[in-house]
Amino acid sequence: MPTYTAPGVYVEEVPSSQKVLTAAPTAVTAFVGFTQTAPSDPEDPQGLAPRLVTSWSQYESMYGGFVDGAMLPLAVYGYFLNGGSLAYIVRVPNAEPSGEAATRALPAADRALGMPLTVESIAPDADLTIAIESADAPDDLEGPTPFSLTVLENDEVVERFSDLTFGGPRDAATIVNEGSTKVKVKVDLATDVTLEDQLELLKPGAYQLEKAAPVSVPVSPRKFAGSESARTGINGLALAEDVTIVTVPDLVTAATKEDGSLDLGMWKAVQTALIAHCEQHSNRIALLDAPPGLSPQAVRDWRADAAQYDSGFAALYYPWIKVDNPTGSNGTAEILIPPSGHVAGVWARTDESRGVWKAPANDTIRGVLDVEQSITQNEQSILNPIGINAIRPFGIRGIRIWGARTMSSDTDWQYLNVRRLFNMVESTILEGTQWAVFEPNDTALWEGVKRTLTGFLHGLWQEGALFGATPDQAFFVRCDETTNPPESIDAGKLVVEVGLAPVKPAEFVIFRVSQNKLSAS
Repeated sequence: MPTYTAPGVYVEEVPSSQKVLTAAPTAVTAFVGFTQTAPSDPEDPQGLAPRLVTSWSQYESMYGGFVDGAMLPLAVYGYFLNGGSLAYIVRVPNAEPSGEAATRALPAADRALGMPLTVESIAPDADLTIAIESADAPDDLEGPTPFSLTVLENDEVVERFSDLTFGGPRDAATIVNEGSTKVKVKVDLATDVTLEDQLELLKPGAYQLEKAAPVSVPVSPRKFAGSESARTGINGLALAEDVTIVTVPDLVTAATKEDGSLDLGMWKAVQTALIAHCEQHSNRIALLDAPPGLSPQAVRDWRADAAQYDSGFAALYYPWIKVDNPTGSNGTAEILIPPSGHVAGVWARTDESRGVWKAPANDTIRGVLDVEQSITQNEQSILNPIGINAIRPFGIRGIRIWGARTMSSDTDWQYLNVRRLFNMVESTILEGTQWAVFEPNDTALWEGVKRTLTGFLHGLWQEGALFGATPDQAFFVRCDETTNPPESIDAGKLVVEVGLAPVKPAEFVIFRVSQNKLSAS
C-alpha cells in the first residue's frame, strides 16, 4: 500500500483481475525430410535445426528448390499453394560429400576453341571460384592477349597468376601447377588451332568450381527421430513450441529398397516415433501418409497390422496424389507424391476461413491432377471406420478430402476437428493464464480466472465452435471452494475445471423421404 504524507490528489493504477486470452495458432506445420541444400550457419553447418519459412520463395532461398529423390520440397510447395503460411523445415541428411575434386572447364573467348582450360581443385569438395581477366596488351604484342587467373575462396583472393598464355615461358599449365596449392589446370587444345590468330584466349568472368554429386547414404528410423538436445529430426521440434502439425513426406525415399519394394517395418517405425512425439507434445497432430501402391483392401490390412496407430493425435490419408513433375525426371510430366503437404495446407485454409472447429474435409485440394487409386463409396465404407481418410475425385466438383477422423478408437476423440479444437483451447489457457502463478490463492483470483476463461469460451461459442443454444449448454468454468478445498490451497494448487461441448461434423447426412398421400377433400 502506498504511503500518503503530503496533501494532494493521487492517481493509482489498479490491475484488472480479468485478462484477455488470444487463441493459440493452429496451423503451423513442420516438415521433416530431405532438401536440395542446407542453409549456411556457422553454429549449424549441416543445417539440421528447425527453421521457419513463410513462403515458397523463402524456402527456395534457404533450402534450394525441387530435386530428384526428395518429396519434402513438393510437399512444402503444395502446403503453401493450398493456404499454408507458416512452416518449419527439419532437414535430415541423406547424402554426404563425394570426396572428389571440384572441377570446371573454362570457355574460350572464341567459341571455335571450345573449352580449352580445365581447372580442378586439389582438396576434395572445395568451394573455389576462378576469375579470368585479360591483361593490358602492349602495342607490339604478337599473338593473343595474356590472361590472369585468380583463385577465390569464400570471396577472398587466395592465389593469383598473371600474364599466362598457352605454351611458351608463361604457359598456364606449368605456372599454375607448379605454384598453386589450391588448384591444378589442364590445357586441351585441338591440334589444328592456330593461337596467333586469336585476340583473347579465355572468356573473362568468374567461374564457380562444380562439386561432384553427393553420395547417397542410408537413413535409419533413428535419423528421422533425431535428438532433442542436438535439435535434429522429429524430436528437434521441441525447440519450435508453436508447431501444431508434423509430417514426414520423405519416408518413401528412405524406405525404398534396392529391388524397388518398400520396407514397411521402417515406415511403421518412423510413423510410430512421430505419433509418440505428438502425444508427448499434446498440442500437435501427426499427419501420416499411407504407403504408396496399395489397394483399398491392402491399405486396410496394413492399417490393421500397425497396431500402435491408435491415437487421437494422428490422422492418416490415402491414396497418394498426382501432381506436375517440376524436375521432369525420367521423362515424365506427372509424379505421384504423398498427400500430407497438400492436406496440411487445406487444414490451414480451413482454420483461416472457418475456424479450427470446422472439419477440414469436403474441400478441394489445389494443384492435384489425379489420385493414385480411385475409391468407391463401398470401399470407403471399410476405410472410414478405422480412421483412414480418403481423397476422392468427384467429377466437376474436383478432388476432395473425404474424411475427417483421427486414428483413435476412443469415440470421444475420433473426429479431427474435436481433437484440434481442444488442442487450441488447452494451449491458449496454458499460455494465457501464466499471470496467475504466485498470485494470492483467494476468491479474487478464482473470480478473475473464471471471468478470463468464460470470456474466451463465450467468444468461441458465438463463433460456432461449441454446441448449445445457450452458453450454459456450451461450456462451464468452475473455480470455487469445491475445486479448491483448504488442503489444495495449502499445497499451493489452484484447480479450475473447464467443460466444453464441441461441435461435431455431420459426417452422415440422412434425408428420410416418404410418399405423402393426400386424402380427397
